[in-house]
Amino acid sequence: MPCDRTSRRGFLQQGACGMFTIAALGLPGSVAALPVTEIQAQASGGERRYPLPTVDGVSIDRQAQVIIVRHAGKVYAMSLVCPHENAAVRWLPRDGRFQCSKHTSRYTPEGTFTSGRATRHMDRFPVRRDGAQVVVSVDRVFQSDRNLEGWTAAAVVV
Repeated sequence: MPCDRTSRRGFLQQGACGMFTIAALGLPGSVAALPVTEIQAQASGGERRYPLPTVDGVSIDRQAQVIIVRHAGKVYAMSLVCPHENAAVRWLPRDGRFQCSKHTSRYTPEGTFTSGRATRHMDRFPVRRDGAQVVVSVDRVFQSDRNLEGWTAAAVVV
């Protein structure tokens, strides 16, 4: 019985077409493409101001311990610290997720906990839009296990 084999060239073309389709539709496979950059805020009291991200990506302000994420039509401001034991989280672009540097808890780009030792999602700061800027109130934080409504609302639609 003859085998129906696709040539190497055909396989690569079909694979590339499939990856293009996933990226174009914005399906989870395209999350890994989120670039990461370092930023610094304009500080004023308990607020930090950042340029409104124009494309999906992850921006980290190490000095203020703030992560700004634009993903799937929303902008979030999250704490750089894992809620489990206050270790730094890092963005893994190849995997399209955050991971705790100490106990490997994993989080989606929106900060939703998916696995590991943590018991809640990444903490979010209150955020609002002011023209072409994102304003983050760093003197407050929403913890998903204590204020899920506030945590869920801590986003700016773009």
